[in-house]
Amino acid sequence: MQVLSFPPTVAPTKVLLVPLSSHESFPPILKHLSHKLRSMGISSRIDDSSASIGKRYSRNDELGTPLGITVDFQSIQDKTFTLRDRDSTMQVRADEPTILAAIRTLVDGTKEWADIQKELPPFEGQEADVPVREK
Repeated sequence: MQVLSFPPTVAPTKVLLVPLSSHESFPPILKHLSHKLRSMGISSRIDDSSASIGKRYSRNDELGTPLGITVDFQSIQDKTFTLRDRDSTMQVRADEPTILAAIRTLVDGTKEWADIQKELPPFEGQEADVPVREK
């Protein structure tokens, strides 16, 4: 698979917002996150198509979107989200303010993904459906 590997500082769309399913609880959360990112000056898009989460990430990886936020059922319960890096396909999980702050530092170039991985706990719960890119 070919991927446009734009760094977060120059990627046209910085963040993909992905709901785990079409559950009725997800759209208000996605709208809220989209508004928060827009108010920070960070471009995002929502992919709520019926394709698997792995296919949705793959499609957007090919377009060069460097970061992804997954909204899942745990997000409803405890307001935490996963943040995924396109290049490594690794994920971390934290609360909304922490995830948004991490995105801000990646987009403004003050931190790299390796820094975020050191600061936030890894998330491995749903990676089976997310393809791992061959180097």
